[in-house]
Amino acid sequence: MPARDLPRRRFLQTAAAGAALAAAPGGVWGAEKKVVPFRISLAEWSLHRSLGRDGEDNLRFPRIAKEEFGIDAVEYVNQFFKDKATDSAYLAELNQRCDDLGVRSLLIMVDGEGALGDADEGQRKQAVENHKKWLEAARTLGCHSIRVNAQSSGSYAEQLALAADGLGRLGEVADQYGLSVLVENHGGLSSNGAWLAGVMRRVGRPNVGTLPDFGNFCISGRGTPDAVWYDRYQGMKDLMPFAKAVSAKSHNFNEAGEETDSDYARIMKIVLNAGYSGYVGIEWEGDEPSEYEGVRLTKQLLERVRDQMG
Repeated sequence: MPARDLPRRRFLQTAAAGAALAAAPGGVWGAEKKVVPFRISLAEWSLHRSLGRDGEDNLRFPRIAKEEFGIDAVEYVNQFFKDKATDSAYLAELNQRCDDLGVRSLLIMVDGEGALGDADEGQRKQAVENHKKWLEAARTLGCHSIRVNAQSSGSYAEQLALAADGLGRLGEVADQYGLSVLVENHGGLSSNGAWLAGVMRRVGRPNVGTLPDFGNFCISGRGTPDAVWYDRYQGMKDLMPFAKAVSAKSHNFNEAGEETDSDYARIMKIVLNAGYSGYVGIEWEGDEPSEYEGVRLTKQLLERVRDQMG
């Protein structure tokens, strides 16, 4: 099929998949052909130490997800193909590899494109403009969303208003692409669940939502004795009403295979009680064991929790 036809094909595939998920009673169909409460995807950041930044490893990422981990849905990070957002041949090749493997592209995590809550209106508008190319790339790849940040400055109330303005503007643009804009709790006030929920209410757009991350509720000073944390369980409750994706962050495992920072069973109960039945993306960020082993341990834990809840 010619490269120019790929975006339409990816759109049709995504639309059909979305309809199937919406029709599934009480959950979604897993690879084992039974209804499950959620499915598992892989966030590319899990392999950030081993993947190169020139785009070549990004092309291999879908195969790694499928063949190494048995995962058929992926979440890209723009840092791994930063100069390829407008490269139609590159995106067509990535599409073809996903098609050949039966791997679904879910979203692109976008960093380094400016602060959407910048206090300077000109810079805020420029940040919106900078994100457009990633919306185009996400549509071409058949994704449902891009993940962005709510970086801002000023007081609590000022940052809420500024972030809501920038996200609202980007949401209007994303509507033209049939995509959603998702905000992750990713440091600063965005890691305050009440604040980010307030931003979502202020924006008030159905295509602007959240990507709650289990482990990203440190507001400041991470790794120091003075670190300020927002309670992760309350944070998940705050953000799940607006969630269109979920990130299962993992750092450490004990001998029983449990993540030592987050009670996965408790968090996944919050996730499912909010009515969520989409993908939960593995995001391993620990130092030990290796990246591949960390991903496998996280997948095993999610599968165990899913079986207990299913």
